[in-house]
Amino acid sequence: MIAIIDYRMGNLRSVEKGFEHAGVNDVCVTDDPAVLAVADGIVLPGVGGFRDASANLRASGMWDVLLERVKDGTPFLGICLGLQLLADVGLEDGEWAGLGLVPGTCERLPGGVKIPHIGWNTVDYPRESPLFDGIDESTAFYFVHSYRLVPTDESCIIGSVEYGVRFAAAVQFGPAAFAVQFHPEKSSTDGLHLLANFGNIVGEAKK
Repeated sequence: MIAIIDYRMGNLRSVEKGFEHAGVNDVCVTDDPAVLAVADGIVLPGVGGFRDASANLRASGMWDVLLERVKDGTPFLGICLGLQLLADVGLEDGEWAGLGLVPGTCERLPGGVKIPHIGWNTVDYPRESPLFDGIDESTAFYFVHSYRLVPTDESCIIGSVEYGVRFAAAVQFGPAAFAVQFHPEKSSTDGLHLLANFGNIVGEAKK
């Protein structure tokens, strides 16, 4: 079972439906740490502010369980804000502690471009990853965000995009932990393909 974390941020039903349309049906939305503790895979979605997201995750009891499961190797997929929260620190309206799973900072997109970044942009792959299996280089995905993850070690970047500056559109840390800045559930056929890939990764990890 893949657990989609409900921490009161974002349209969780659209992520759940995305997996269902991708043929991944053993998915549930949950705010119960006990469910998260036994899930085969974990998804951290979200739209909104870093500070509130961090506070809500802690208040729900999900924070420590999430860290423990991901560090133990449970397949993980962060989406949008779920990628940004992986940083050590978020710099949105102050300075806030992140999960620290990907060392680095969450910073505002640079000036000179319209913010928020909304729309379709092509993603290139600096290195191979099973998350993008069968998805062509320079495929367009749908973005909605004002902040970006700036990892200390860029070798974790498996997808990059250009919008005012080139930045991380997707990262991988460990064999089965991934996060994307774009919204695969809103990215048509290729986005569903990515969700199906994650479903396959979860299935392989269970064997």
